[in-house]
Amino acid sequence: MEQLSKMEKAAALIRGMTDLPTIPAVATQVLSLLDQPDVEIDQVAELLLTDQVMAARVLKMVNSPLYRPATVITSLKGALVYLGLRHIREFILTCSFIQSFEGKEGVLGVKPFWEHSFGVGIVARLIAAKVGYHDTEKAYIGGLIHDIGEVFLSYYLKDKFQKVVDAIRESPVQLVEAEERILGTTHCEVGLCLAREWHFPDDYCEIVACHHAPREATNAPRLVAIVNLADLFCTVRNLDYGGKEWTSFSLADEPAWAMIQEQGKKLAEFDVERFCYELDDQVEEIRELVTNIFKDR
Repeated sequence: MEQLSKMEKAAALIRGMTDLPTIPAVATQVLSLLDQPDVEIDQVAELLLTDQVMAARVLKMVNSPLYRPATVITSLKGALVYLGLRHIREFILTCSFIQSFEGKEGVLGVKPFWEHSFGVGIVARLIAAKVGYHDTEKAYIGGLIHDIGEVFLSYYLKDKFQKVVDAIRESPVQLVEAEERILGTTHCEVGLCLAREWHFPDDYCEIVACHHAPREATNAPRLVAIVNLADLFCTVRNLDYGGKEWTSFSLADEPAWAMIQEQGKKLAEFDVERFCYELDDQVEEIRELVTNIFKDR
């Protein structure tokens, strides 16, 4: 009943908004095109060029330090060839997500939010690769979109959400706990409602809903566990929204790590400490990526 109440409150919030953000139309068209088995780069480039904002953002991302092209890529087709068809989808979804909330001012700063979102996506992809999860791109996208409820609350429920942010900065309380106490729902339920509005696939909806409680996942529990670990890692590495200095993290001791081992290959010889050091190397690159994408703002 309690969960239903939180979902009802979240659904009422979404229904009450007359200017909900939408995924750009060209992104939907590109994603449909990428589902065709005989799609060619030229077709994707031609369609993307109908949205100059998205095309420019793809170029910015591909030229960032994280992707390290040998020389600066100046054409959209060159960027798509460099990425390859497999990775174009994640770029389009990334740019769509950014564009959907472009120009709005919220409680969360633009850079902290995107540092966290990109951070969780990138770290989720690295964890997925390390533990043998079959679809690292899916882990990246799941990490990227896991907090869509957070950005919604930041932009559309400013006054109340400011109280939530103040609460986590003033005392050692989890974000979802403060949200439930102050809002009567959390960014997980709100994000799930928004993900359904955007017709996200079921696995992504589950990531949004369960990334703080991976044991509740039923469709893709291992994927949700990966995103949960990435979220925790980024939080303690200060790729977050502030107020989490009291949070601790030991990957090997997390319930989500046990879930990954239950459902996949055993990782008894896996050097967790060394892997965390490897992840640390990504932190500054993630910050540089966000700075590069938003440098004109």
